[in-house]
Amino acid sequence: MMSNLAAALITHGRIKTTLTKAKALRPFIEKVITKAKQAAAKTDKKDALHLRRLAHSDVRDETALTLLFNEKHKEFTNRNGGYTRIYKLGAQRLGDAAELALIEFVKADDTGYKKSKGKKATKAKKAKAPKVEAETTAPTAAPAAAEATPAPEAKA
Repeated sequence: MMSNLAAALITHGRIKTTLTKAKALRPFIEKVITKAKQAAAKTDKKDALHLRRLAHSDVRDETALTLLFNEKHKEFTNRNGGYTRIYKLGAQRLGDAAELALIEFVKADDTGYKKSKGKKATKAKKAKAPKVEAETTAPTAAPAAAEATPAPEAKA
């Protein structure tokens, strides 16, 4: 089953499947892509052939492997892992209520997003500082609000 899913992903670029299958497919296909990258880097033809045969033992579709080893491996030359992305789809399948997901290859120029742990602490500190300033500026803001209210009443 993993071989067929991997062949479909290589051929189409993205597939819709269950979340469990997508999570199982991710490490499987990333190891095959790593073998394709290593084979492209080898100067000796027999070493590249060995890696291709190892990948063929995992993904048994020759056309998909040819596509991966000849063309698609170039998309991942600048990436060190993380070749796939999984999107959870909100819908569940009607028959068995399985969660659906979309798994796709990440583009070469896609940087993704960065998780930062430090920003939350700085936002909390910055949020406290304006509150103190807002309390000191509140008496000056009240007359401005009182002046602004008569103008809409005049229009109404």
